[in-house]
Amino acid sequence: MRRSLVLPLFFAAAPAMAQGVVTSTAPDSLSVSAFRDPGRGAGGEIDLDSLNGFALISEQRTIDLPAGESVLRFEGVAEGMVAVSAIVTGLPGGVVQKNRDAALLSPASLLDGSLGNRVHLRRTSRATGKVTEEDAFIRSGPDGAVVLRTAAGYEALRCSGLPETLTYDGVPKGLTAKPTLSVTTRSPAAQRVTVTLTYLSTGFDWASNYVARVASDGKTLDLFAWLTVANSNGESFADANLSALAGTLHIEQDMDELVEPPPQPQLRLSCFPTGSGRYGIPPPPPPPPPPPAPMASYDEIIVTAQRREALMASPTAITVVSTAELEDLGDLKLYRVPMRVTVAANAQKQVALLVKDKVPFRTIYRLRLCPTCEPKSEGTEIVLRMENKESGKLGIPLPSGQVAVFESALGEELLAGEGAMRDHAVGETVNLVIGESSQVRVTADNYYAPGKEGDDYRLTVTNANPFAVALELGFEIDDLKRVDSRLRKLPRKDGLPTWMVTVPANGSRTLDYRAKD
Repeated sequence: MRRSLVLPLFFAAAPAMAQGVVTSTAPDSLSVSAFRDPGRGAGGEIDLDSLNGFALISEQRTIDLPAGESVLRFEGVAEGMVAVSAIVTGLPGGVVQKNRDAALLSPASLLDGSLGNRVHLRRTSRATGKVTEEDAFIRSGPDGAVVLRTAAGYEALRCSGLPETLTYDGVPKGLTAKPTLSVTTRSPAAQRVTVTLTYLSTGFDWASNYVARVASDGKTLDLFAWLTVANSNGESFADANLSALAGTLHIEQDMDELVEPPPQPQLRLSCFPTGSGRYGIPPPPPPPPPPPAPMASYDEIIVTAQRREALMASPTAITVVSTAELEDLGDLKLYRVPMRVTVAANAQKQVALLVKDKVPFRTIYRLRLCPTCEPKSEGTEIVLRMENKESGKLGIPLPSGQVAVFESALGEELLAGEGAMRDHAVGETVNLVIGESSQVRVTADNYYAPGKEGDDYRLTVTNANPFAVALELGFEIDDLKRVDSRLRKLPRKDGLPTWMVTVPANGSRTLDYRAKD
């Protein structure tokens, strides 16, 4: 009997091991590395309504850990967090398990979490403005009519015809106002540690935006570029080390599928049929939903206090504090912003990416056509051609983006054209198409002397400009055996036999050849 009493007494004397909860409300420092939308084409613009890029976020936090097992809560992570990608380092006992807390605080979740509990029903008299308050108990959830039990009986919320609202004594357990990641850890002793939380998040994108100002001689231009980073998450990342990565990544799985949270309850208030309810008065129509939060304007610029309009009018008139610093990361290019910036919630940030002055260029008029197409007259593309080399005053990787080109006319800076820049490596030729010319045209037609066959063609190029132009006419030929030597012997450019000719001012040039369908 004595032995049988010892064991129960031993366990009765052992205290229950309580699991502590430690909450980290904000990071001490953080970095945001933005990746472009993999599906966005070269030179495509950011879709501010649907940001399909992502970011790698790394946070450093100081944590006071108790001895033993505890739950560590990281509040304020991005709502687009890919929880399976989260890595926590610096914990002496490592990570036992991790959970993404999906129950966010909202009117619906607050009401749903208070089901069966006492709340306070506050009403305002339309006639006198007097506010009254009484206790009520929630008897149904947020989906449909929210039924309350008061001293007068049962009724549906906001069906009395009076302005009314509910107030709560506290927040139900398990609800959080910020997206939170929880991890369970074990510490051998109570201690203060610095941990690093690293994770991927959706809801980001970035692009470059170029502004080119053509010199008065038409031979050089000044090139300036913005780095625009957009964030559609509801969280801001203050004083962050910001960088952007250019290059193509192979993505195995859609991140949106990994990050999609469980459906949140929606608050839908509806009344009983008209004439029923506590007072028999139909409720007023619900107020319209609030407009979506606007994206931040371009006023938030890390260069000077000048506005974007002034910059666009004269891109070299600003004084650049500093530009993003270029680094190699494997086959990717990393542009690191040299100062800390705030990537605000539902906003975009612009920083100076590059500044290159007096870049030499040539204006080329270009067209591609098939040698036996139907007779027609076409305009030509206007191409600004630069060499991405140090000798060409460039010699740096150029990320894809939109380009606006300005020229001087009558003492003003006017928009001369817009184009799209693809990613260009050092050493490549940059062909920037900025528009189509109606002054330089190409006419193709059958042309043959009497007694000749109908396989003879003549191309006529006309130039209505008061200056000579350089033309490149590429022929899309599937079978060289079907064209004569006048086309076969043309030099190749971009893989096509190309007629390269200078067309005099207000003049024309012709090319005759033979080709079979």
